[in-house]
Amino acid sequence: MYARYLIAALFAGASTGLIAGILQLLFVQPVLLHAELYESGTLVHFGATAVSAHPELPGFDAMRDLLSVIFTMLTYTGYALILLAAMGIAEDRGARIDGRTGILWGIAGFVAFHLAPGFGLAPEVPGVAAADVTARQIWWFATAATAAAALWLIAFGDNWMAWGGAAILLLAPHIFGAPEPDVFTGPVPTEIGALFAARALGVGLAAWVLLGSFAGYFWQREGAHADGPARS
Repeated sequence: MYARYLIAALFAGASTGLIAGILQLLFVQPVLLHAELYESGTLVHFGATAVSAHPELPGFDAMRDLLSVIFTMLTYTGYALILLAAMGIAEDRGARIDGRTGILWGIAGFVAFHLAPGFGLAPEVPGVAAADVTARQIWWFATAATAAAALWLIAFGDNWMAWGGAAILLLAPHIFGAPEPDVFTGPVPTEIGALFAARALGVGLAAWVLLGSFAGYFWQREGAHADGPARS
């Protein structure tokens, strides 16, 4: 059981992290590097002269980009451990777990870990105003946990009390409100911040769909391998 769990998590998380890391290098990192030019003062928004929306950015950095991909692989392996633990519990309750149903699990993971927290704390570029980091981390973890619990109640609850509880859990962190800075300042154009948030969420959705599908596939495959000798 534990070998099945660890093998499925490792393969699903590493595969997803590799793809997500490449997508981030292609679509998210250029926007991040662009924002850093404003943070450092190399570019100035609303300066004396107009600034090109397509400046020359730093080129390929093998060590930085490799470490970024490795970190992403480790991150999604951690997510895979959480996702597969939930999948295992659901399978014991009679749910079918495979590559196809795993897509739904991946979408749920995206909602819990990206969309729900992002509704109050959108992905941010460097140089923007932000509230205290500890307060933001506490709110983020609380929001992700309540969203995950709510989605579980929606999926496996069988009465209106469970579904009502799910609605309360989804709304509670946002009614309480995410930590906000005292004033809004920052040198980065709002267009760059919006593009960064959109691309970060888009890559996150693609990665979670892949993670769910891979996790379901490897979970089913490893289960079939484990059952094979017993049937013979």
